[in-house]
Amino acid sequence: MFNRQWDFYGTELAKDPMMSFAIDDMLQVKISENGIGKLRAWVHDKYVILGLHDARLPYLESGLEYLQRAGYKYIVRNSGGLGVVLDDGILNFSIIVERNKVVDIDDGYEMMFRLVKDSFPESTVEAYEIEHSYCPGSYDLSIGGQKFAGISQRRIRRGVAVQIYLCVEGDGSRRAKVMREFYQRAKGDAETKFHYPDVDPNQMASLSELLGVEIDVDEVLGRLLATIEAQGGILSEITAFDGLDIKEIEHQYKRMMDRNKDIV
Repeated sequence: MFNRQWDFYGTELAKDPMMSFAIDDMLQVKISENGIGKLRAWVHDKYVILGLHDARLPYLESGLEYLQRAGYKYIVRNSGGLGVVLDDGILNFSIIVERNKVVDIDDGYEMMFRLVKDSFPESTVEAYEIEHSYCPGSYDLSIGGQKFAGISQRRIRRGVAVQIYLCVEGDGSRRAKVMREFYQRAKGDAETKFHYPDVDPNQMASLSELLGVEIDVDEVLGRLLATIEAQGGILSEITAFDGLDIKEIEHQYKRMMDRNKDIV
């Protein structure tokens, strides 16, 4: 279990990932009250978090049936990107700040990239698109050409949530095989206007595999928090999450439910 100071209700309250996204959205809405940034960390059981474009795949039902047989639940998330795999070896980490602190979208991506890079000085962490990964993007984080993390953003009112999933433990290529099979079934041979990734499992790995040592989500979270405490600038204004606005969470959760009502 995480240190209680930094648990932020994530691992115990949010068995349903929709609750985790709803809490992040609540924090963005409420950040206007004091302007102080917030941190959240969360881990979930086996889920595939789909993007909005994934929900438009021509044979989506076939892909979802495969995920169920493989032991995965699924939802559509409210931030950018395509499908990602969650399980108890994946650490999700959110930084919520005022929009005026990260005016440009790349500012948010760069902030999270630098945080991870500085937290692993023993390795060369790079940020560029790993084309044949799942959920490819210009701020894919990789070591030696193998992706272990991806960053997304969500902007509501004055708040920005910069969110990252870090593949920490286990077999990264095995997770990639799940997404490769999902896309093969959900897209088939159909021509689509949107380009869906042709996933190569060899282009993805976990941090444990890339570092050559056993490392778990608690240690990675500890490194991130230690780096934040040591840095100045925006991250020096970040505090632990110390409260819930239940009504706002209920509102944001309903929005997530409405988004997912046709597929969940």
